[in-house]
Amino acid sequence: MKIRRELWFGLTFMALVVIAGATMLLRAETITNGHLGLLMLSLVVVAIMLGFPTAFTLMGMGMLFTFLAYERDWHRTLDLMVQSAYKTMANDVLIAVPLFVFMGYLVERANLIESLFRSLHLALARLPGALAVATLVTCTIFATATGIVGAVVTLMGLLALPAMLRGGYSVPLAAGAITAGGCLGILIPPSVLLIVYGATAGVSVVQLYAGAFFPGLMLAGLYVLYVILIAKLKPQWAPPLSAAERVVPLPPLTQRIAASPSAHALLGLLKGRRNAEVPLSHVLRQLGIVALPAVIYALLALGSYQAVTTVEAEARYDIEEIGASRSSSGASSSGLQEPPAEGGLQEPPSEGGLQEPPGEEPAAGAVAEPPGAEAPPAAPAPAPAATETAQTSPAGATTKPPPTWWVATFSVLGALTALFYLFLSFARLEIFKMLLASFFPLVLLILSVLGSIVLGLATPTEAAAMGALGGMLLAAAYRRLNLSVLKESVFLTAKTSAMVCWLFVGSAIFSAAFALLGGQALVEEWVLGMNLTKVQFLLLSQVIIFLLGWPLEWTEIIVIFMPIFIPLLDNFGVDPLFFGLLVALNLQTAFLSPPVAMAAFYLKGVSPPHVTLNQIFLGMLPFMGIQIFAIFLLYMWPQIGLWLPQLLYK
Repeated sequence: MKIRRELWFGLTFMALVVIAGATMLLRAETITNGHLGLLMLSLVVVAIMLGFPTAFTLMGMGMLFTFLAYERDWHRTLDLMVQSAYKTMANDVLIAVPLFVFMGYLVERANLIESLFRSLHLALARLPGALAVATLVTCTIFATATGIVGAVVTLMGLLALPAMLRGGYSVPLAAGAITAGGCLGILIPPSVLLIVYGATAGVSVVQLYAGAFFPGLMLAGLYVLYVILIAKLKPQWAPPLSAAERVVPLPPLTQRIAASPSAHALLGLLKGRRNAEVPLSHVLRQLGIVALPAVIYALLALGSYQAVTTVEAEARYDIEEIGASRSSSGASSSGLQEPPAEGGLQEPPSEGGLQEPPGEEPAAGAVAEPPGAEAPPAAPAPAPAATETAQTSPAGATTKPPPTWWVATFSVLGALTALFYLFLSFARLEIFKMLLASFFPLVLLILSVLGSIVLGLATPTEAAAMGALGGMLLAAAYRRLNLSVLKESVFLTAKTSAMVCWLFVGSAIFSAAFALLGGQALVEEWVLGMNLTKVQFLLLSQVIIFLLGWPLEWTEIIVIFMPIFIPLLDNFGVDPLFFGLLVALNLQTAFLSPPVAMAAFYLKGVSPPHVTLNQIFLGMLPFMGIQIFAIFLLYMWPQIGLWLPQLLYK
């Protein structure tokens, strides 16, 4: 019987794990509990690769080795299991997981991807490799909205792959664009991976979302640049769309106004009333759609200008030196004042009170000034400038010039808005209306969820709840929300959430057993004994995570191996937030690495018979190289990921 290549790879990987574990035990002078912890880790990896359920494997191994560590005391073992499970279930960050998953399944079941792909490939028709670019943009938006890699790759395999093959595209290029774009949901917020990493590493999910935003956009942009470059250099791999494929049909009423599809839409609509057969309501509706970008730009610019240029004056208090004279107008009724002249603290009366001893002949026993003593100097007069400054302190709001980033952002947006109106033909107006019905609702949903989290308007759980409600409203608006869709989405959400929660429980029990046995201390001692630099440690950790990404899912890598790496970060001065961004980018690479790349098998399951697995693997390799380059860029310029969290949460 012939064994498949991926099976050979799995058996080889398991053999290497077993050999490494056996070598470690044989070389040890004494078998300690720490060695038993490493043996437990090796057995868990082998058992998962053999197909045992991950969560129950973690729980079973953790309880078995805890029982050995507690010297066969079942009571303490069961106590540890219950405490670990309760601590995990009490983590309120995990509430966001089922809500985000529910939002993703609703958006997927709403079947928006077909209209989204159609509108984007018409909007980008003039770009080289338009179909592949539209595929990547569609995958980016849809993966961001759903976060479900398998669903995005499968749907795009059914929709975009036949279209690209009919257009004469190279099979590896088409397959690589679909698989690479489908995996972007792992990184770009709202990503479930970032929630799981944040709960495991103790890092703020809000800061992780803010940090992953620009690296995700950078990676998607690098993909698009690669496709455009390949289409320019190798036009036979990505032929341009034909004129027939770029035709946009106009509605009948618009055809009466437009001299041709390429005529300028704004001018044509302003003159359209001259034709008595066109209702005024139709012309006004079209003009309202045309004016929409300018109105949105004006509202955003005016609303944000006041926010970025207004500075609230700080509260200032008048502080004067004791004894300084103040004018009656500037005196404060509630501050520290001199006692009043009458009724206040006064000199004692001259008769019968405490008096100075006579200066010429002091009485016997009186205390006289010591020889050479002089009267103390008078207190210096206060500087009038200090009082004046305190009295003229600014009150209320002041303004400042707008920051550079605001000017640059709205200059670019203004230029894009001007270009929109300059080149707005009737055909482009119809494409814009298609985008309004497919592209912008999804983008608005995503930005609303992310914006409320990043700007601190809502917690991740609250934003996830609003996102789930938005997904339901979006499905209802497209008339796809019915009882069967709702039941299926709820069932899949419960299934996925249960898997994630059981994984966390198993991970908590496993981590507690690993720490109890001293495995973490042994690993830390081994790593620190290598005298690695920060760069060497990051390289070693990322290579290990990359290799683990072949046989294991990202959930298993996060919940099993992150608790081993996180305690080592302080020793090398690595920010856990930055490390999490590197891990998220790295796991993208692992999912596109032959021979065990899950995205390839998802695509192969829905592709035509003549598309082979080797062709899909070949198409993945350039995109995997782009991901490695993105990791290098993020390491060289950490501000790509850290600038936004530092700006918002400094």
